Amino acid sequence: MVKLLLVEDNNAIIMGLDFLFKEEGYNFDVARTCNEADKLITKNKYDIVLLDVFLPDGNGFEICKKIKKEFNTPVIFLTAKDEEKDIVYGFDIGADDYVIKPFRNRELISRINNVLRRNNKGKQIKYKDITIDVDSGRVYKNEQEVLLTKLEYTILLCLFQNQNILISREKLLNDIWDAAGNFVEDNTLTVYIKRIREKIGDSNGNIIKTIRGMGYRVGD
Repeated sequence: MVKLLLVEDNNAIIMGLDFLFKEEGYNFDVARTCNEADKLITKNKYDIVLLDVFLPDGNGFEICKKIKKEFNTPVIFLTAKDEEKDIVYGFDIGADDYVIKPFRNRELISRINNVLRRNNKGKQIKYKDITIDVDSGRVYKNEQEVLLTKLEYTILLCLFQNQNILISREKLLNDIWDAAGNFVEDNTLTVYIKRIREKIGDSNGNIIKTIRGMGYRVGD
């Protein structure tokens, strides 16, 4: 499960992102000040931090410096500071992306997923006898490699990264669209799921579980 920290003091933005992140299946915390962010970053391990620049008790740029120095967690600035010098400075101190307010929800999710993919190297994700080596983009069943197409791999990775969470067909379709660069129909997703199950020996749906009328889930 993706664990995210949102550092933001605008309640309207927090409420909007709360709905969006829950829909995406993200596990996330909110910090409204630099002090709160510092405590949460020290206490917890996050996969990514979304960071405003203007905060009641300080500057988001300083938080980014601390994160990159002590934890090297991916950081996306989410801010109204849109001058070129600020954007360049954000990247210079280690930001992985810089999103200017107001932003579009789906674009933000795409940017978050892109940063997560870029920073997911060296990790292995396992469930039962299936292992995904994220660094090499290979899938193994009982240490024997399973050959998947790019889209099949994208679907399986999304499900494995969100174990025990129901992933809607809409989200999977959005992820396929991002990977393929073109539209994929809903019926096509059903075909891909069937092919993946055949390749990983999951004909009974014990690994990729179908939640009728809703989507799919890997895990209990």
